[in-house]
Amino acid sequence: MPNKKKNQVTASPERRGELRGLAAEVFAAQGYNATTVRRIADEAGMLAGSLYYHFDSKESMLDEILATFLDELWEGYDAVLAAGLGPRETVEALVTESFREIDRHRAAVAIYQKESRQLALQPRFHYLTESRLKFEKAWLGTLERGVADRVFRADLDIRLTYRFVRDTVWVAASWYRPGGQHSPEEIARQYLSMVLDGIAVRS
Repeated sequence: MPNKKKNQVTASPERRGELRGLAAEVFAAQGYNATTVRRIADEAGMLAGSLYYHFDSKESMLDEILATFLDELWEGYDAVLAAGLGPRETVEALVTESFREIDRHRAAVAIYQKESRQLALQPRFHYLTESRLKFEKAWLGTLERGVADRVFRADLDIRLTYRFVRDTVWVAASWYRPGGQHSPEEIARQYLSMVLDGIAVRS
């Protein structure tokens, strides 16, 4: 009976979430291929064999980390895209939602940035390509709508602008730390000011 009770405690969703978060930090710092199950177990203060009680493989850990992040990202993005906002307001809301996701899933974002294209070649991670294409469609469509509505400049290179905004926002996962001096919403406002209005004083 004591062993059964101990296993039930160990198998709690809270503990699984803690281990997933810890694994994400290790993957983000060391890279997925360079990280061993033993290293994650060491960080968790447990034996490597005990970690398999929660996840059947290192791949399963990574899959859950990325899927959890992307499910939450798209929940927020889909709500923005369905809100009927104007093009500029949509860009502002998408950027703000992106920084909120970096705040919630910084390590997962860092992993996605570094590893997604290589991982997407594996059948288990094909959804990464689907998500990337959906992401691209949402951004390009919003920018094109902004040009058509004369909210954005007519000479805007849509694809270049998309890449610039995408990379400028998501690279923040490399330096952002939750609980820092600025909230994700404050950082989003600063980024949006620079992206939409520039940094030079207007004459």
